[in-house]
Amino acid sequence: MRFQGKLTNWNDDKGFGFVEPNGGGTRSFVHIKSFQKRTRRPVEGDLIVYEQVKEPQGKFKAVNISLVTDRKLKTAMPQKAGKFGSLVSVTFCVTLISITVLELLPVEILYLYIGASILAFIAYAYDKSSARNGRWRTPESHLHLLGLIGGWPGAFYAQNKLRHKSNKKEFKQVYWATVVTNICVFVWLLGEQGQQFLETIVG
Repeated sequence: MRFQGKLTNWNDDKGFGFVEPNGGGTRSFVHIKSFQKRTRRPVEGDLIVYEQVKEPQGKFKAVNISLVTDRKLKTAMPQKAGKFGSLVSVTFCVTLISITVLELLPVEILYLYIGASILAFIAYAYDKSSARNGRWRTPESHLHLLGLIGGWPGAFYAQNKLRHKSNKKEFKQVYWATVVTNICVFVWLLGEQGQQFLETIVG
């Protein structure tokens, strides 16, 4: 069970103090080594979130501690990233449909993006189900490949709808690299060389 409380009697030189739980209750000993990743050193009066364990001597100690301000920051960052991703995805999809309607690209390109996005969503859903049930997982390289060939809008929707891979930093970095690469290829297809290439493929 996690509690929230205020840091009191904090000795920054020695790195310890106590926490008084909100609403009253038993105070717990706090040591700086018990803090999880933090953006700064704690100070007197900080609000913290923690777990409480009872030591053999009968006293209580706070563990797995995080600053409330850090927790809010961690929550805000994914929300901002999600809004940016939604803007990129929606803008691209509208552009893709418009370009197809104007016959600047063959309709097969639109079908490719739709098909790859559906496959990407299914792959993410299967991988999440496999993770929950202990089955064989879908390799991340396969998920990235689906995004690279045009399924990245569906992959983005799956990440946010299914809450899968959305907070894994390394995975997201590679994901956005595939998005940028795919968009660059898309823009290239609109040029003269890209049009010639499509004529040889689609006819």
